[in-house]
Amino acid sequence: MMRTLVVVPTYNEAESIRSIIARIRAAVPSADVLIVDDGSPDGTGGIADALASADTHVSVLHRARKEGLGAAYLQGFARAIDQGYAAVVEIDADGSHDPAELPAMLTLLESGPADLVIGSRWVDGGSVVNWPGPRRAISRSGNRYARWMLRSRIHDLTAGYRAYRTSALRGLDRAVVSSQGYCFQVELAWRVEAAGGVVLEHPIAFVERETGRSKMHAGIVTEALARVTWWGVSARLGRGPVRSTAR
Repeated sequence: MMRTLVVVPTYNEAESIRSIIARIRAAVPSADVLIVDDGSPDGTGGIADALASADTHVSVLHRARKEGLGAAYLQGFARAIDQGYAAVVEIDADGSHDPAELPAMLTLLESGPADLVIGSRWVDGGSVVNWPGPRRAISRSGNRYARWMLRSRIHDLTAGYRAYRTSALRGLDRAVVSSQGYCFQVELAWRVEAAGGVVLEHPIAFVERETGRSKMHAGIVTEALARVTWWGVSARLGRGPVRSTAR
């Protein structure tokens, strides 16, 4: 398997962090894991340190305060690039993403022309578990709108389970990636696609978290809708996404 860093952002994930790290390590034993903790007041950072002290494949990046999902991933990506990893993975800490899918996703990344493999809910074979009808409708409608507005071929632009070639991420920093919330996922996938990157979607079953509290709220959805609309209008006016300088 290509040398891989799995980035796991955490904020108040004390109930799930041990389980998800164990499942990742079992699924891809040769991969390294970076836990990025935003100063969780529930003690997640301390648990992460204990996991790292017991396993040389696990490390922890502590941040003083909650700075957002996008910033956490950008720091993880930077470490992956600086330390020479060929692939970097995004995965939630709450167990919604099954680490057992990682070998298949990384095989797609390694064996084909893909720059990005998305664990997708909205392609044939994908699904969501334990979501109420309204939330399912909002997610599907939001993805369809983003796909149309951005003229994208990606079915699940908002998905947070991903494997990237690090070469596709060079040049994408805070100055280029403007989103730090939920729509970070939309923007980054769109930028990889717009730069000519190959994006593949691997069907997964997304399972609603059983512990902790969801980070989703109406403000996040509103921000994503506004940003996607602005990006789409800008692209139609010839002011598309800033392209990565490295391929």
